[in-house]
Amino acid sequence: MKQELYIGLMSGTSADAVDAALVDFSASFPHLIAKNRLALPQALQAKLHQLARPGFDEINQMVEIDKKLGELFAKAALQVLAKAQIDKASIQAIGSHGQTIRHAPYANYPFTLQIADPTIIAARTGIITVADFRRKDMALGGQGAPLAPAFHAAFYKNSQLDRIILNIGGMANITYLAANHHNRLIGFDTGPGNTLLDAWCMQHQQVAFDEGGQWARQGKIITELLTKLLTDNYFQLSYPKSTGKEYFNLVWLNVRNLQAYRPIDVQATLTELTAMTIAKAIQALTSQAEILLCGGGAYNSYLLERLTLALGNQYICKLIDELGLSADILEAVAFAWFAKKCLAKEPIDLTSVTGAKTKAILGGVYY
Repeated sequence: MKQELYIGLMSGTSADAVDAALVDFSASFPHLIAKNRLALPQALQAKLHQLARPGFDEINQMVEIDKKLGELFAKAALQVLAKAQIDKASIQAIGSHGQTIRHAPYANYPFTLQIADPTIIAARTGIITVADFRRKDMALGGQGAPLAPAFHAAFYKNSQLDRIILNIGGMANITYLAANHHNRLIGFDTGPGNTLLDAWCMQHQQVAFDEGGQWARQGKIITELLTKLLTDNYFQLSYPKSTGKEYFNLVWLNVRNLQAYRPIDVQATLTELTAMTIAKAIQALTSQAEILLCGGGAYNSYLLERLTLALGNQYICKLIDELGLSADILEAVAFAWFAKKCLAKEPIDLTSVTGAKTKAILGGVYY
């Protein structure tokens, strides 16, 4: 059987690295040939986090970072090819999600912005590059995110049981794959995943994240603070809905007058916030399901304990790795698939996920 090779590139909310996946789509399930993780320099990370907030001279800063990220994304693609010892002439296309720096689906003029110049990726690699997957969805009245539910539905739907794909990245999002094939596809952001945990940990512990939730585990959940946080309007919205760190950030958190609380207790409370908002969203969709975990939060043992407790015994949680693709590379594989769909001119139906008016071919092609 002839291989159908694509490369997927992805950088998430944390903006710490570019994930590259070299994938063969010739069989019924994607075969990961090689993966690569290219860390972003700390100086570039700092500029990205700064750019995600409104500030001075944003256009010049954005153009500079757009170019630098384009070079890094291209390097990540070339590295994964070298690792697999596969010639670039064999690759059909690269699918690059880029780095989100602003996502504003509720603005007067809704927009979403991802950077990592695809013209540079195409020029440096010599491979057709497909990028800009979100804006067409927004042009059709959709939220522009999440997009991954279409990929989940293509490869993880099971006719015997309800499944939830739970991605705990910077934001937490779920895809509901009902066993009943008549049920429409549902996917949305439940709220903060790791973004508040990481930001609070950096501010008070000077480390990028609370590994395994060890710091949070030593704290006590502040019931009154948790109750206040849960009243935020986003948690009350019905889907379709999506959000980002433009909304859930330290500014959002610090307006709650946290000086009266120990930082370690706030960390425990934020962990509970993530667990409870995920659990409530899942319970509103189905009374029992197999939950497939992915994203960085899947490795936070304390968070998973709190989530399991909040969900109850009707739900079985396990790493999505058990079904063939590792959690840490799943999104990069998804955008390799999106590139494949774009080149084949096959529309993707996200109408019930993002709220788009019609299914559409997503992505711009850069030769």
